[in-house]
Amino acid sequence: MNTYHPSKTTYHQSTSQNIKNDQIAINTSQELHSLLNPLAKTQLIDLLSKLGCEYPSIAEEIKSVAGADVANRKLFVCRLAWNTTTESLSAAFLKHGEIEEGVVITDKTTGRARGYGFITYKDIYSTRKALQTPTKLIDGRMTVCSLACEGVRTASSSDEAQRKLYIGGLAPEITSEMLLLFFQKHGDIEEGSVAYDKESNKSLGFGFITYTTVEAAKKAIGDPQKMLWGRIITVTPADNSKNKGVQPQVRMVPVHIAGSNYPVGITYHHRQPPLAAAPLQYSVQPQMPYMQYTPRKETAGPPAAPPVVNPG
Repeated sequence: MNTYHPSKTTYHQSTSQNIKNDQIAINTSQELHSLLNPLAKTQLIDLLSKLGCEYPSIAEEIKSVAGADVANRKLFVCRLAWNTTTESLSAAFLKHGEIEEGVVITDKTTGRARGYGFITYKDIYSTRKALQTPTKLIDGRMTVCSLACEGVRTASSSDEAQRKLYIGGLAPEITSEMLLLFFQKHGDIEEGSVAYDKESNKSLGFGFITYTTVEAAKKAIGDPQKMLWGRIITVTPADNSKNKGVQPQVRMVPVHIAGSNYPVGITYHHRQPPLAAAPLQYSVQPQMPYMQYTPRKETAGPPAAPPVVNPG
């Protein structure tokens, strides 16, 4: 037999109503702030990412807030060629989205480009797309871009020594652009160039490639396919003693990039001044003169009779 307890029923109804009232109170901005404040940054990022994927309105709100700060849409581009202009810089980044502003920084006194510039996109998603490929070939130079607010991460000297390669045995027809495009299959390239004689403007038959990672450099060294323009080329670390003496200064050589309507050039400056070529590791034997051999002519007919010796 069921017994009715009005006091218990009233208690449960009251408790349920209090819980609902508490949930409504928690949904206020102040209460949410108090709940989110103790959370770590990684927890907040995970939470907002999850909610953004489930609710498009939240994703749009995140995009709007992040994109409102120009620092999240502005790129710093370094290692530019000296002849790179604002127009050619912007053209290289236009494929990722509409550009709000692009500029190559020049010296106020001389008017000469200082080797870096800035690109600001209108949409933050365009900035993220550009950062997916941080290295870009612009006017024959391999450039590097990053968020302007973060700056550029510089590698240590020991790390650079492992990332820089010496490329020997190049055909005279190989240009710096061709060299960069050939070795780009192993990874992103920080910089690279074919070495040219400053006076004769002729290729010296070697060049240098610096990758952004040590892993990419190791792939290039270990690649068995080292045939370029019909020649077998040499790929070794640039810090080898036999390669240290062959780093002359490279002068600008005009080239043309397919699909562009503006003249470009390649300029690459090594830190070391021009030095004499490395000595050969073996001595060369001089040619020795020799007398030409002429066979003796024999007299035709029977051989002459031996002399008669008089026994007496």
